Amino acid sequence: MVSLVVGMGIFRTPANVAQAVSSPTIFYAAWIAGGLIALCGALTYAEIGSRMPVTGGYYKVFAYAYHPSIAFGINCIILVSNASSLAAVALVGGEYITGVLIPSSQNAAWISNPANAQSIQTIQIIIAISAIIIFYGVNLLGLKMSARTQNVLTVIKILMVIALISPLFFATSSVHPVIASVSQTSPAFTEYLKSFGIGLVAVSFTYGGYQQTINFGEEVINPKKTIPRGIFIGIIIIILLYLLINYAYVNVIGFEELKSAKNIAAIMASKVFGINAERILSVLLFFSVLAYVNILLMSNPRVMAAMSDDEILPPSFKKRNPKTEALTTSLSVFSIICVIIIFWAKKFDTILSFTIFLDCFGMVFSAGSIFIIRKKTSYLNDSGIYMMKLYPLLPLIFIAAYTFVGISIFINDTKISLIGLGVLAGFIILYFVAYAIKKRKNVEN
Repeated sequence: MVSLVVGMGIFRTPANVAQAVSSPTIFYAAWIAGGLIALCGALTYAEIGSRMPVTGGYYKVFAYAYHPSIAFGINCIILVSNASSLAAVALVGGEYITGVLIPSSQNAAWISNPANAQSIQTIQIIIAISAIIIFYGVNLLGLKMSARTQNVLTVIKILMVIALISPLFFATSSVHPVIASVSQTSPAFTEYLKSFGIGLVAVSFTYGGYQQTINFGEEVINPKKTIPRGIFIGIIIIILLYLLINYAYVNVIGFEELKSAKNIAAIMASKVFGINAERILSVLLFFSVLAYVNILLMSNPRVMAAMSDDEILPPSFKKRNPKTEALTTSLSVFSIICVIIIFWAKKFDTILSFTIFLDCFGMVFSAGSIFIIRKKTSYLNDSGIYMMKLYPLLPLIFIAAYTFVGISIFINDTKISLIGLGVLAGFIILYFVAYAIKKRKNVEN
């Protein structure tokens, strides 16, 4: 559970959360709430996986619970959302490496010039796309090569998380500029609610990954006890870890400064250990970014291959290179989607809203399937499968939370939301067009 969730988001999104909320109290509350929502979701997905131990991503679960067109549309936007997440994290890597090449602490005046800022953004985009191209090549060499690469990069990521917490033990002073503003007139409750919802967007991105529990329900020994215990302990560890890291950010950088910070891990290293540590940490963090890029390029083409096995995508998506066993077509298409999203959005914040808005559909529909699947598989209730307690409260909390996040994004960024709705509608229309063509061919034959 910990390895599924802890990724690159914690190195960037706390700045987005701080910018959205008005005080450290709401800032920490958003991280706690995100963990509790993740707990509800993970337990829900664990029962779905226990009742339907199938391969091929979410498609078969959606097709079983809903209409195949919904299954196709939602599964496709999940793939687009994953590509968006990869693009967003690749841009984070671009931000950190650019910070090494052009340290903001030494060139603040130069960076503030709009023309120079545009040049920096272009460099970040080039670095992000280069990372995708490099690991596209690594994955073309086959699963063994990409898996070995992932092992090395994962060790670096773990060291990065430890490094983020270490300033708590080295920093000699605390900075809390926000204290002076607390005594001012408090915002209305609706403003608190709005800021909390916007903050949850970035928090949701950082807590993502627990939905993969849908895949291991059948293989767990004594699932009734093991699954809830593993998920509960894992989520508690993650909440504590994220709170520690965010406390370190606020303690070392300061809450107000955190709002405008981007390379927050590098800034922390610079404040505690000096400018050279900032550069070293930025380079290491870029390698951590590469770990995320690599794992998504490993996993998502296999989902596309599974959809091809079910004749949802063309047969070419499941074809493998005879020498390396790489899924050449699926890998190429997924990589191209990632690059297109980078060119389209250009900024991490834009991609963040887009990917979480798409995720909201996937989360709500997938969690909602438990109500249908429970009825259809009631004969399994006494067979030893995992069944969550507090049903239906947990899935209802999860669905309500992601509905709230989706509405928050729609209100705050309507244009991005409408594009997301258009993508979903486009995939559903594509399903019916492909179905009509297939039906006509069958009639002719």
